[in-house]
Amino acid sequence: MASEYDDVFTNSMIGRAQRQPVWNKLTQIFQSGEHVLELNCGTGEDAFFLSHNGVSVTACDASEEMIKIATSRLRTEAPEAPVLFYLLPTERLSEPQPAPQFDGAFSNFSGLTCVPDLDQTAQDLARLLSPGASVLLCLSTRYCLWEMLWFVLHGNFSKAFRRCSGHATAKAGDFTIHVYYPTVADLQNLFSPCFVLRSCTGVGVTVPPSYAEAWIRKHPKLLNIFRAIDSAISSYPGFRVLGDHVLLHFERVQQ
Repeated sequence: MASEYDDVFTNSMIGRAQRQPVWNKLTQIFQSGEHVLELNCGTGEDAFFLSHNGVSVTACDASEEMIKIATSRLRTEAPEAPVLFYLLPTERLSEPQPAPQFDGAFSNFSGLTCVPDLDQTAQDLARLLSPGASVLLCLSTRYCLWEMLWFVLHGNFSKAFRRCSGHATAKAGDFTIHVYYPTVADLQNLFSPCFVLRSCTGVGVTVPPSYAEAWIRKHPKLLNIFRAIDSAISSYPGFRVLGDHVLLHFERVQQ
């Protein structure tokens, strides 16, 4: 997916619309001079954004091709940026020794929904972060209203409700990927007692998922309306868990 990733998730209208509220939160949470760990960094778009705001980033991904593209972008687009890219799956966060210390951690657009043992991830992050450090996680929701309506209207009922059981499988070329859809309550339990949830925000509540890109390009004014509605309702209970993603702000606590 690496060669097409930026076309679908970075440079697309929907990709930009869903990424903006995440960036707004990033600028609130992470300050200039801090050093942040990014998980499943993809081609580096979020790492570059953070670096432009004075944040140093150690960015990891399980995909060798993603890291190649990200490193190439670093050389050509931002050679002075305080960003380091590493080929490292989330499941192997415990391997680097001695363990570095970070001022925060971040994961965008559902990379963690492919990790079967988030409890271990939470333990690894607790070891890497000091008390008071923030963790910002953007994951797929279990109940995406847009997805249900979109696929029901297209007559594909299995896809419409594929998230509702809490897990599904997806095909990527010759690979079968197991995807998990934990609820907010599940994630709170997984990340306690080392982390406490500080906020929960919906991403893509009325902004559609990426597979509606061709349709939204025909109706760009609608996208502006959807973005305005999202800004108004995305933090309200009920609405915030019905989007394409949910953005969770955890804080490392003293034990």
